[in-house]
Amino acid sequence: VHDPPILILDEPTATLDVPTARVIEAAILEAKARGKCIVYSTHIMEEAEYLCDHIAVIHQGRIQASGTMQELRASTGKQRLREIFLD
Repeated sequence: VHDPPILILDEPTATLDVPTARVIEAAILEAKARGKCIVYSTHIMEEAEYLCDHIAVIHQGRIQASGTMQELRASTGKQRLREIFLD
C-alpha cells in the first residue's frame, strides 16, 4: 500500500462495533499527527467533533456552515455539532 498525502474517508466507522471503530479512529489520529490531509465524511457528529480540525456542514449539496468547532460554536451559540447541524 502506498502512502498518499491525502486520505478521503467516507463513513469509515459505519456499522462497526465500538472497539473496531476505536482502532480506525486511532489510525486517523495517527495519520493526522504525521501531517496527512484527511477528508472525512460522516453522519456521526460526535466523530466529526473528535477527529476533525475543520468542519463543513453540508445540507442538500451546499455548505451551510464551515469552520473549526470553536468558530461554529461562536457563530451559532450552540455547543454540540449535532445542534449546530440542526440549526
